[in-house]
Amino acid sequence: MAKQKQERRLSGAEAMAKVRTLRTSPRKLNLVAQSIRGLNVQRALNELEFSHKRIAQDVRKALYSAISNAENNHNLDIDSLVVAEAYVGKNLIMKRFSPRARGRATRVEKPFSEITIVVRELGEAA
Repeated sequence: MAKQKQERRLSGAEAMAKVRTLRTSPRKLNLVAQSIRGLNVQRALNELEFSHKRIAQDVRKALYSAISNAENNHNLDIDSLVVAEAYVGKNLIMKRFSPRARGRATRVEKPFSEITIVVRELGEAA
């Protein structure tokens, strides 16, 4: 017995890419995500290319993945794509210990985060 096919969460003119384990805090990642929201994909790629943030290169890879998904899986025109959504979520936190004075130790938390990028094809009227 086959599994029931699930409905697509996105509309026909949208494609998505998700990266689940980015080694940065969600607060820092959200600054990069804000800089590309609502932009044309070519402009967003340029924005990420020349950004001084370290995590911008990983976000750029995720955006390339979303563009490739739109082109190959959904037959969308890449020249008319726009970054419709770029949102950030929390993921796991690695907990490490650092030695301190007088035989004590403190906890060092190394957060991970995830980013979801949705690109949408704009019609000719827009």
